[in-house]
Amino acid sequence: MKQNESTVTEFILLGFMDNPDLQVPLFVLFLVIYVATLVGNLGIIIVTSVDARLHTPMYFFLRNLSIMDIGYSTVVAPKLLTTFLAEKTTISFKGCTVQLFFFAIFITTEVCLLAVMAYDRFTAICKPLLYFTVMSRKHCTILVVVVYACGFTNSILQTSFIFTLSFCSSNIINHFFCDVPPILKLSCSDTHVAHTVHFVLSTIFGLTTFLIILVSYIAILFAILRISSAQGRYKAFSTCASHLTTVTIFFGAIFFMYVRPGSTFSIDQDKIVSVFYSLVISFLNPLIYTLRNKDVKDAFGRTVEKATFFQVRMTFSSQ
Repeated sequence: MKQNESTVTEFILLGFMDNPDLQVPLFVLFLVIYVATLVGNLGIIIVTSVDARLHTPMYFFLRNLSIMDIGYSTVVAPKLLTTFLAEKTTISFKGCTVQLFFFAIFITTEVCLLAVMAYDRFTAICKPLLYFTVMSRKHCTILVVVVYACGFTNSILQTSFIFTLSFCSSNIINHFFCDVPPILKLSCSDTHVAHTVHFVLSTIFGLTTFLIILVSYIAILFAILRISSAQGRYKAFSTCASHLTTVTIFFGAIFFMYVRPGSTFSIDQDKIVSVFYSLVISFLNPLIYTLRNKDVKDAFGRTVEKATFFQVRMTFSSQ
C-alpha cells in the first residue's frame, strides 16, 4: 500500500452523534449491546461445539455465523465507544486500513455464509433423503472455506484500491469507523475507479448471494405447500424461520448501504444504518436463533446443567 504517497498519517473520527447530552447514554447503550453480542455469540459457539445433538450442518454454519458476528462487531465497537468519551478520536492511517480490511472480510463472509445456510435449508427440506450425503462434513468444510476465501478476496481488492489513493487535504472522517463511503470522500485523487470497484464488487457479492437465497426459499416455499399436514408445514417452516429473519434484516441494511451508486450516499443516514448492521444485527442473531429454536434452547439448558453439576462436584471434592 502506498502510504508514502499520502500526507495524511492519521484520521479523526467524528463519531456517531455530536450531541453532548446523549454521549453517556449512548456509550452505555452500545457497551451493553456489544457485551451482550459477545456473550450471546460465544454462548452459541460453545453450545454448538460441546452438545453432540447439535453437530449437524445447520449448527456448523450457525457457529461460523457467530464467529463473523463477533468479528465485525469487535472491529467496530471499541472505536465507536471511544468516540463517546474522548474529545477527539484518532486512528492511524495503518489502523484505518486494518480496520476496513477486517471489517470487509467479516461482512462479506457473513453475506456469503447466509447464502450457504439458505442452500442448507433448501437441501434439508427439498431433498431430505440426500441431505447428509450432499451436506457431508467434507462438503460443509469446503463451503465454509470458499466463503472465507470470498471474504478475503473482496477485502484485499477493495482495501488495495482505496488506500492506494492520495489523502492530502482533510483527514476528518464523518463516521465512527473507517468505512468505504466516508473514506472515499476524503481522497484528493480521482476516486472513479475506486468507487466503481466498490460498487461492482458489492453488487456482485450482494446480488449473487441474494439470488441464491431467493431461489432457495422459492423452492422451499413450493416444497412446504406440497406437505399435506398443517403440522408438517409448520415444522418445515420453523426450521427456516430464524435464518429468514436474519436474512431479511441483514440484507435490507446491506443493500441500502452498499449496493447503490456512491453519489446517493448521505452520511448521517448511513451512520444509523451502519450501527444497525455492524452492532445491532450481531446482537440480535443469538436472540433470533435461541428464542425461535427449541434445539438450541434445550442445548443451552443441558450445557448449564452440566456446568452446574461439574461446579458442585468440584466444590464437594475440594472439601
